[in-house]
Amino acid sequence: MASLPAWAATVALTGANVVDIDGGAPVRNAVVVIEDERIAAIGPATTTPIPADATVIDLPGKWLIPGLMNMHVHLALNLPGAARVYNESHESIALRMLDNAQKSLRSGVTTVRLTGAQEGIDFTVKKMIDNGTFEGPRIHTAGTSIVPTGGHGSYEVNGVAEISRAVREQIKQSATWIKLGISGGISDTHGDIAASPFTDDELRTAIEVAHRNGVKVTGHNGSPIAAEVAIDAGIDGFEHGYYLTAPVLTKMKQKNIWLVPTIVVTQPGAREFYKKIGSPDWYLDRVDTAGKTHFKTLQEAIRIGTPIALGSDQYPWEPNSGTTATIREAELYVQAGMTPLQALRSGTIESARMLGVDNEVGALRPGYFADIVAVDADPTADIAALRSISFVMKGGKTIVDGASPPQSQL
Repeated sequence: MASLPAWAATVALTGANVVDIDGGAPVRNAVVVIEDERIAAIGPATTTPIPADATVIDLPGKWLIPGLMNMHVHLALNLPGAARVYNESHESIALRMLDNAQKSLRSGVTTVRLTGAQEGIDFTVKKMIDNGTFEGPRIHTAGTSIVPTGGHGSYEVNGVAEISRAVREQIKQSATWIKLGISGGISDTHGDIAASPFTDDELRTAIEVAHRNGVKVTGHNGSPIAAEVAIDAGIDGFEHGYYLTAPVLTKMKQKNIWLVPTIVVTQPGAREFYKKIGSPDWYLDRVDTAGKTHFKTLQEAIRIGTPIALGSDQYPWEPNSGTTATIREAELYVQAGMTPLQALRSGTIESARMLGVDNEVGALRPGYFADIVAVDADPTADIAALRSISFVMKGGKTIVDGASPPQSQL
């Protein structure tokens, strides 16, 4: 994984309690020793020495968790409404993406997966963050979303030859995921959310080409029909899942296919965001209609045990119900039936597991990147504790120092 260059050679966090993401007892009054970008040691203050040359950051009474991870992000989101930007220049897109990346990091989100960007600009933004030119979260990206003509996305293709080329082009630019628009979308002005516009051959070919190149595939999907074909073809995950059925969710569990629910965008808390961007009435009606079934689908997925990784679809930092979209997403998982620990895991180690990087991020363990967030209380007891983020570190570098809440620094 790419990462920022080292900052302070050695840092020690003291006075805080470290949450065990695996559900064990927390380490109280802990010392976390960080060398360059990675955690070197974690243990009780009584038995964990602080190196003589360490820069000490005291966080008395705080609770330390891994940096949050958001697996459905569009850093240059451009939805229907009065605020929609038409014919936007590459320069404007890049600046908006960078601004939203920096705000996301300051809100406590240290890793994101981009699920559809514009014209390869996401790869440039990722490189600028990886090489330390700008601050931002660790980025995994699917490049541009690939769809059949008229589908939900911008890169339109038809037939197995065109879809093969489109997949290979994204991989050539360094995509680590491929995103397919395998059903209609809420923001489409045409078609049905539950439609399945790819032919079976097109869908199978896209997944085969990606897998032959060692790249995973996810599908924007609200359609059980499209889900069945994609599951049989070996897809790795679905986004949203508005109308997925219990049999589909059960198959997903059996085959370890991930669901990234993005439940926050169809629930009442998103109205603040839609009002801000001037969303049209037809769009709001679609959100309301889909939202009721969407929440029931999430409840069913949790009951069945379908693998779930947290993703918001709104900007990770975007205000929602008095907190950020990322944190509200986790709270809604608890409302739908998860325990607070399960919800926290969905936005940390489970997301890391979906990405295949759970040996480096998603937990606070020696050898892992020092992506660390501090909150005021134990979020495994009450997920709302995530609302109190006051300290953010990425790769051993302090991003938010606790002097003021991160929202005030956005």
